[in-house]
Amino acid sequence: ARSANIRDVAKAAGVSHQTVSRVINGHPSLREGTRQRVLDAMEALQFRPNRAARSLVTSRSGMIGVLVTNGAYFGPASTQAAIESAAASAGYLIDTATLTSLNENAFKEALERLVDHAVEGLIVLAPQEATLRQLAHLPVRLPMVTVHSTSPADDHGLSVDQVAGARLATRHLLELGHRRVAHIAGPEGWVESKERIRGFRIEMANWGLDASRIVAGDWTSDSGFRIGEDLLAKNPPTAVFSSNDQMALGLIHACRDSGFRVPEDVSVVGFDDVPDAAHYAPPLTTVRQDFAELGRRCVAHLLTQLGVPVQDPSRTVVPELIVRRSAAAPR
Repeated sequence: ARSANIRDVAKAAGVSHQTVSRVINGHPSLREGTRQRVLDAMEALQFRPNRAARSLVTSRSGMIGVLVTNGAYFGPASTQAAIESAAASAGYLIDTATLTSLNENAFKEALERLVDHAVEGLIVLAPQEATLRQLAHLPVRLPMVTVHSTSPADDHGLSVDQVAGARLATRHLLELGHRRVAHIAGPEGWVESKERIRGFRIEMANWGLDASRIVAGDWTSDSGFRIGEDLLAKNPPTAVFSSNDQMALGLIHACRDSGFRVPEDVSVVGFDDVPDAAHYAPPLTTVRQDFAELGRRCVAHLLTQLGVPVQDPSRTVVPELIVRRSAAAPR
């Protein structure tokens, strides 16, 4: 047995194969009864149009390229899943290229592979400053969206407002009465790390407080644990804002091992609102990023550049503080 082809569909529907082609390509000048007869025949024969052949006729591949960095971090992975879902709803497939490193050659190779696959547009989900520098001087001739870009001159960037999120977290601790607040930052070179540090400093300065106690981790619970041990060893802060929930988890572990109770002795606020955050001990107060909405907006913004009539929402997603039980007034 062989798969059904376009002529089989035409015979079953009692039309020419050119009519079947017009139905596949969404030609407007067809009677609704004819169109439905062809669609019914396609369904009965389990016929699926060949995407490669279709692209030769329409000059549209139906593919969106996504450029990602190597690493299974919660935020980028969640955004990528949302991008794939939104693209599928719009009738597009995703072709993903993973950057093996952040140097120029790796960037060029990944970009060329996507171009060779005839992607119609590009979403760059690589939130490191090095990626943005590469984009600034490489000739990218595709419609493009960059995620977590912070340049005011960037007309294709989307982001969650990281500064606003960091200020929410810091302000919550200050309003509870804390004045000795430390910040566990993300690794150097990440846009989110830089912006969350900036938000922390802005909010602390607005309250006339010292914001110098900043230590960089690497997004992992292990780094949060090690930094926590050091912070608690001498002149411990009464509160810590962690740049992600995993490092907050490590910090809570360090508090427990060092004899500090959370939140009675040390209050902790995280960032991201990972699915497990509500089940930490204690449940973690954190800043929620709506990664699903960010992914949907990425696809919508790219589709508008491709001439698809969709609503193009705001390119900045506003974060939200989720208050649980890991932060309280200082004793």
